[in-house]
Amino acid sequence: RGFVYDSRNNLQMRGLVVLLISKAAGPSTAELSFQHDMVSGIYSSQRSLAEITELIHTAFLVHRGIVNIGELKSCDGPLKDMQFGNKMAVLSGDFLLANACTSLAQLQNTKVVELISSAIGDLVQGIYYENSKSSEENCLTDDIGISRWKEQVFLSHSALLAKSCQAAMELAKHSAEIQDMAFQYGKHMSMSHKLHSDLQPFVKESSSDTMAFSLNSAPVILHQEFRGREAWLKQIREPHTHRCACVFQQLQEAIKAGKGVTSAIDLCRCHGNRALAALERFPPSEARDALANIVYAVTRFP
Repeated sequence: RGFVYDSRNNLQMRGLVVLLISKAAGPSTAELSFQHDMVSGIYSSQRSLAEITELIHTAFLVHRGIVNIGELKSCDGPLKDMQFGNKMAVLSGDFLLANACTSLAQLQNTKVVELISSAIGDLVQGIYYENSKSSEENCLTDDIGISRWKEQVFLSHSALLAKSCQAAMELAKHSAEIQDMAFQYGKHMSMSHKLHSDLQPFVKESSSDTMAFSLNSAPVILHQEFRGREAWLKQIREPHTHRCACVFQQLQEAIKAGKGVTSAIDLCRCHGNRALAALERFPPSEARDALANIVYAVTRFP
């Protein structure tokens, strides 16, 4: 918990976005009597919300670190150590979630509690789907289109930030329209961030080695849509069987040569543009410029 609250580290992207969008929106006319509670243009409740968002995100990262004991090999280390590590991961993640829920209750805003609670539910649903798929035998790649991929990514990556941005507007008593614009920014910025991350193995020019990539990442899903399901399964069976680095590199090159990568870049920029469009409803400020720069950073490709 101390690591999450430590302002010296630079891993708190979600909390930073909540603070920036709070400052960009400023006080609402309904909250003029409470402006004495503002520091640098941000309410104390909004700062608490930014911490809550980071606590929840970190808790789920810790829980994701739990290993499947059934898949361990003798070379992975002593079984007892792994079991102990799993127990500590469960307890640590639960401790962070409990702190987040306590702080959430102290905000004394039922709509904010409802929003963040639903975001936690979305995270659980998204991660449960990921785990249920990865545990299936011979599950090389999901038979899903890009629309289904976006639904799943929203649950596991975008919902927390989008609903936290909306909750920050609710704490300042902004209108439903401003709340929706904040939600849209959080949703589309995090979607473009995820797409940017998925694209890195296919667009990095400096790396001579083959970067690991997921067969369920956006460029691969789009590549599969263009090639057709049967042709795609035939293409990946050989690398899966032989597990040879050179064959994986051939698969990566084949995806690069197809339309999946360029389509994923276009989709990333599309979500970025929708995030920028949502920002237009906020008055010009340094905070708004910073939020726009975040979008520019994840939609820029070599």
